[in-house]
Amino acid sequence: MDKRSAKSGQYEPLDPKGCLVLADALGDSPETVISVHALRRGYCRAYVAGDPARFGGVILQGDFCPAEPMGFGADPKILWEVLKSVDGWDCVDVDSECATALGEIIERETGKSVRYYRDVYHTLLKPAVVFRSEFVRQLTVDDLELLESALKELCGGINPLMLLSEGIIAGAIVSGRIVATAGSYARTDRYADIGAFTMEEWRRHGFATASASIVAKCVQEAGLIPVWSTGEGNVASLRVAQKLGFTKVSRRTYVIRIK
Repeated sequence: MDKRSAKSGQYEPLDPKGCLVLADALGDSPETVISVHALRRGYCRAYVAGDPARFGGVILQGDFCPAEPMGFGADPKILWEVLKSVDGWDCVDVDSECATALGEIIERETGKSVRYYRDVYHTLLKPAVVFRSEFVRQLTVDDLELLESALKELCGGINPLMLLSEGIIAGAIVSGRIVATAGSYARTDRYADIGAFTMEEWRRHGFATASASIVAKCVQEAGLIPVWSTGEGNVASLRVAQKLGFTKVSRRTYVIRIK
C-alpha cells in the first residue's frame, strides 16, 4: 500500500524497517550499490509507490547528495507522482528505458525543459593492478586532520571520519595537502562503489589512477567487486576506468531540469 499523508496526499518517507525491506527488493547490482547501502545505513529518505517489497516506483534522496535522487521502477507516470513529493531535487537518475517518457511528463507538468545525461556503470572482475606514485598512499584515521582541511569534493560529500573509519580511501599528498583522492564507502554483500576526485590544477598527473588502483585492490581483498560509475561526458573518469581494467556493464540516465 502507498504510504501517503492522508492530509496532503503526498508520499511520506519509509520508516527504518520499510527501508530494509526495500533494500532487499532492489537487489544487489552495480546500479543499486549506493542506494542499498544508504537504505541499510539510514542515509537517505525513501519514497515508495506500493509495498516496499513489490514497489511500483521508488525515489531515493540521499543525505550526501539530495539534489540528485535515484529513481527505480519502469513506469514514468508513477515515478513522477512520487517525485512530486520530493523537495530540493535538480535531476533524477532512472532506468534509461523510461527516462525520455519521464522527461516528457516533467516538461508537460511543469512547463520547464529537461535534458538527458547518461550514467555509465563499470565493474572490475580481473585482479586490480596497482599503479605506483611517490605521492599516493592509502589514508588512515591518523590523516583525519589532513582530510578535514582538504577540499570537500575530495571526500565526496561524506564525513571525513566516517570515510576513514568505515570506508577505504587513498590519496595524493603534495606539499602537505591532499590534492586527489579515490574512495569506497558504499558497499553491499557483493559490490563496493569507487569514486575519485582530483583538484583541477593537479589533474593529468596520474593521481586518480594510482589512488583508485589502491582502493580497487583493497575492495577485492575484502571479497567484493569494485564498481565505477561516471557520466558519459567525463572523459577523464572513463579513461581511469579503462586503465584500471573496468568493463562497462550498464547505463542509467539523468533527467535534468533546466532552470
